[in-house]
Amino acid sequence: MLGRFCIAALVTCGLASGQAPAAPGAAAPAAASAATLAAALSFDVASVRPSADFTSPAMQAAMRAGNMPKFGASIEGLRAEYNQMQLRDLIANAYEVKTYQVSGPDVLTGQRFDIAAKMPEGSTADDAPKMLRALLEDRFKLEATTKTEDRAVLALVVGKSGPKMKPVAAPPPLDDKAELAPGQRKIDTPIGPAIMTMRQGSGGGMGGQTMNMGSKGTMTFTPKMDGQSFTLHMDFSGVTMPALSAMLTQFVMGPGGANAKPVVDMTGLAGNYDTTLDFSPQMNMGGGGPGGGGAGAGAAVASDPGGNGASSIYDSVQKMGLKLEPRKAPVEQVTVTHVEKTPTEN
Repeated sequence: MLGRFCIAALVTCGLASGQAPAAPGAAAPAAASAATLAAALSFDVASVRPSADFTSPAMQAAMRAGNMPKFGASIEGLRAEYNQMQLRDLIANAYEVKTYQVSGPDVLTGQRFDIAAKMPEGSTADDAPKMLRALLEDRFKLEATTKTEDRAVLALVVGKSGPKMKPVAAPPPLDDKAELAPGQRKIDTPIGPAIMTMRQGSGGGMGGQTMNMGSKGTMTFTPKMDGQSFTLHMDFSGVTMPALSAMLTQFVMGPGGANAKPVVDMTGLAGNYDTTLDFSPQMNMGGGGPGGGGAGAGAAVASDPGGNGASSIYDSVQKMGLKLEPRKAPVEQVTVTHVEKTPTEN
């Protein structure tokens, strides 16, 4: 079950690192004073604490009982929460980029933190990244630079025989005001808000999760255990190619992933699609695959070395009529030049 939780944390924190940029042309109200704008860049109050260790007996017992911990970013009204997030995740969210665009010292990964904060009256979710950045600069003494540079990526392109996915109508937009059902939680992702639903497996514990992204589609993850074999079955309903690319990136790059290749949508396919994906997550962590770039590159791509029939994510993508090809693309990079391992006290 611990492996299942790690996959869920990877998916959720990976997607929840960073938020969708504010709409082009959005501006502060004309009547807002300089003092009001300056104050809006900071949380009114914030608590920063190390996250609970999900390998502890108490946490494992809670998970078996179906009480899953919170993880990822969530903005509800004036309350902002960031749970089970490493410094790399928090910095990516603050700069509104993805985790693979953040590089720096080893301290960026390992320790996870929980942050609970209250935003000033009149704030919106679009203000939260700026406030988080101010918090990181104040409490963790964060210093960073940004620049755009060419980087090795995996381009998601259409295969020679064309896509083998079913075109469907776009799902309705996400109703972010709808009342949440038990086991549901709102999170913020780089491609917009989503509602995550955790499912219990037989005997308690995690049975999988569903990520509803509204008009960008719904993704359902179901882990499967067969002896020593661990595979992941994914159902995509009405998914867009940018959303699919963002999800594939999490499994291609793995938990750290600073030197692995992100997946970039270059299919040219508009609209929404239904499709499925089955693969062994362990065969893909760390950026192996076409063109190298990570541990396990090459050898793990074609077949399962354990002989249990599991596929790599590269093989599975080809069954969708798509392909992952190594290319270069301009990517904004956030380089951390200084950050403290431990925040100042609350």
